[in-house]
Amino acid sequence: MSRDVCLLADTLGFMSGGGHFWVYLNWALGLRANGVRVHWLEPIPDGIDADELLQRLATLRARLRRHGFDRSIAVVAWTRETPDVAPPPGCAAFGDIAAAADLLINFTYAMPSAVLERFRRSVLIDIDPGLTQLWLATGQIRIAPHSLYFTTGETVGDSPLVPDCGLPWIYTPPCVSLQGWPIAGAPPDAPFTTVSGWCANEWVSTADGYYCNDKRHGFMPFLDLPGLTNQPLELAINIGEGEAAAAERRQLEARGWRVRHAYEVAASPDEYQRYIQASRGEFSAVKPSCVRLQNAWISDRTLCYLASGKPVVVRHTGPSRFLPTSAGIFRFRTLQEAAEMLGAAAADYPHQSRLARALAEEHFDAAVATRRVLERALT
Repeated sequence: MSRDVCLLADTLGFMSGGGHFWVYLNWALGLRANGVRVHWLEPIPDGIDADELLQRLATLRARLRRHGFDRSIAVVAWTRETPDVAPPPGCAAFGDIAAAADLLINFTYAMPSAVLERFRRSVLIDIDPGLTQLWLATGQIRIAPHSLYFTTGETVGDSPLVPDCGLPWIYTPPCVSLQGWPIAGAPPDAPFTTVSGWCANEWVSTADGYYCNDKRHGFMPFLDLPGLTNQPLELAINIGEGEAAAAERRQLEARGWRVRHAYEVAASPDEYQRYIQASRGEFSAVKPSCVRLQNAWISDRTLCYLASGKPVVVRHTGPSRFLPTSAGIFRFRTLQEAAEMLGAAAADYPHQSRLARALAEEHFDAAVATRRVLERALT
């Protein structure tokens, strides 16, 4: 018997993030691989007018049509007493989707109880492991009760650095659709790349004060890397506009980085995929919180590189039960290790490419990950 699952995405508020869209799409493709009927649900962004909402929905529908998910889209009001709104043209009514769904899969912590209570069963997927628990512990966020709580951080609930906040967290790996991300070759002179934000007003409170938790600060210990390797390195980052951003770009380029604006090369899901698949592999640091909290986190973006047969060289985020240190994925701690691992990935590139894809197949297959979530949630 087929199941109906409602997937709560959040893309209408960030239409220029091709990688952001793929976070949800990989889960949707995994669900469909298990015979599930997927209903795509979006919160209406605050402050958006009716015309702009219709334009964004038209773009969303076109993006989903390519993957066959455009037939059941609904929007929900976040900030009203009732979540129901008159469905825009081409959309289903939220009430109908909620009534039909056997399960809601929710990726956003801000879902109001008035929305959540309309579903028979619900699961939260925690995609900010460690931070989510700190925000809960300090009262910065509140999460409405769900049927089950999943986290993409291996150490959540097992580490003194990450409180469980009294919730029974179940580990699930982030996932990638192996069919949606086939193996793709790249020319030998292609760069190691990444796609990322850069500066952000994101601060984390600790007993010793605050620290800035953006990718710029994560990269700062490794800015001299281009001078230590003969592998070309390219950052596709949302570096911002204005003279300050232009000056920072010049400083990065002076150190040997190639710099592209993320919105120029990865604003849409198709552009994002083409950019990753034309890369030699990935090089990336992580936000400082991942290192401080040792959450064993791995980016959903990194999984797209792995599935495409691209070896990745990424910052070590803590001990893992299954992530290797130097086989398909290389996990560095220091600047010197980063340089050495880039050389190792390039020197044995065909083998490392095969290991990268094998790692995605063994541990991050969306069909397997979603099946396990469904079995736990619907049994």
